[in-house]
Formats: sequence, C-alpha cells, structure tokens
Amino acid sequence: MHPVPWRAYALLAASTSLVGSYVGLSKLLVAAFPVFLLAGLRFGLAAVLMLPWLRKPAHEAPLDTRSRGLLFLESFLGNFLFSICMLFGLRQSSAVVAGVIMAGIPAAVALLSRVFLREQLSRRVLAGIACAVGGIALVAAGKQGGAETTPLGALLLLAAVFCEGCYVVIGKKLTAGLGPKRISALINLWGLVLVAPLAIWQASSFDFAAPRLQDWALLGYYAATASVITVWLWMAGLRRLPAAKAGVFMVFLPISTALIGLLLGESMSTTQALAYGLALLGVLLATWPAKPAPR
Repeated sequence: MHPVPWRAYALLAASTSLVGSYVGLSKLLVAAFPVFLLAGLRFGLAAVLMLPWLRKPAHEAPLDTRSRGLLFLESFLGNFLFSICMLFGLRQSSAVVAGVIMAGIPAAVALLSRVFLREQLSRRVLAGIACAVGGIALVAAGKQGGAETTPLGALLLLAAVFCEGCYVVIGKKLTAGLGPKRISALINLWGLVLVAPLAIWQASSFDFAAPRLQDWALLGYYAATASVITVWLWMAGLRRLPAAKAGVFMVFLPISTALIGLLLGESMSTTQALAYGLALLGVLLATWPAKPAPR
C-alpha cells in the first residue's frame, strides 16, 4: 500500500479554492478597472513579489528549448488567455453562473489528457463529460437576478475552462524538471510581457484616482493569490500526483466561486441549481478514482 499523499491533496484543494474565490471577486474588480489594465496590474505586482524566485537553484538544469516553449504556452493559455476570457466572461455573466461553467474543468482535463498524454477515456469519463456539457448548456440559457447570461459570456467562460485544462496538462510536464517557485515566477513574467502593451494602452486613459481603497486592496489580494500563492500551491501538489487525479481537486473551484457569488448577494435559480448539480455529477464521474484491478 502506498501512503496517502495528504500534503499534495491539501495543496491542490487550497489552490483551487483560492482560484474560485478570486474568480468570484473578479466581478467587483472588472467594475473598477478595465480588463487589460487589471491583468497588467496583477502580473506587475506579482512580478515584484516573485523576484527572488527567478533565480535558478543549483540542482536544476538550465532551461532547454522545450522547457522554454512549455513555459510560454503555460503562461499564454493558463495565465493570459484564462484571465482575459474569465474577466470578459464575468462582465456578461455572474459569479454563480461562472461557477457552474468552471465545473467543467475536470472534464476538459480528461479530454486534453487523452489527446496529449494518450490516456484512455472510460465510459464513466465520457458520461461525466456529457453531464458537464449538459450543465453548461442549461446555465448558458438561464437568467441570473433578471439579467440574461449572454451566449458570448458563456462562450468566453467555456474557453477559460479549456485554458485551465491546458494549464494542468502542461504544468504536469513542467514539474518534472523545474521547481514550483521558479515555474510560478517564469510564467507570471511571460504573462506580464504578453499583456503589457494592452495594459499600457488602457492605462493612458484611465483615472487612477477613481478606484476606492477597497478596490486597490482587492487588487492586491487578486495579484497575490492569482499569480503567486495559487500557482505555487498547485505546482507543489501537482508534481506528486498524476494529472488525472489532480483534476479531481478542480471541484473546489466552482464551489468556492458560487459561495462568493452568494455572499455578494447573487441568487441561484432552480435551473441553475440543476445545472450546478449536473456539472458536479460530471466532475465526479470523470475524475473519481477507479477501483484497483484484482490480482
């Protein structure tokens, strides 16, 4: 019997719970800051916090071409595109709706693992994917607090789901040769480079005196959690588990997002509750560990 990796489980659960919290709170941030400027400030603040993490440890090999390419893709898909799709999607949706759609991340991880890691998909995984897609379809047509979730908003959040799925698969490859702190710092730096031109463009016409003190405090929390704490926690836990098993812990993301939405005064309709349950059923079907084969 192998010992249960409780520390890895705790790291992954903490990471995705924090991601879910800032996905929910981002609804407040996009009302105070333009999307690209918000992303640029996030990456910029995090880059300052992670400067010591950029130094190469003595035991790590120098970066080769493959590792550099994977780091760029990890940042482009998991940081840059995920943030843009998620923030723009939230402008046309709600935190509760986002939580339901984000429940499809483990199914996306399963699909991408099949394509890129050549993992086999069982009937249970395929049924889980069908449930997740059904939940997403229900919530995309639903209403939240009298405001319709637009098709574009749902599509952007769905794109964020697949970006996060790519983040899991690519991250597993990176943890084989790099430490979690250095991975976090390097992909954040790439994120800053990618978003900087758009952030500077929006900053030129933005009134920096307009946001309130609590908006700046929330921005600080967003930068610290989204770029520093959650990435380090995820990479530290991911290096000790298979990607498919790590995907189970993505269930904490939509739960945390929905809880934040409810705390912010959002409500959940019967259709959305059904969609949420269907999506979470898909999570369990797609990611629940299979019983070991008898000897």
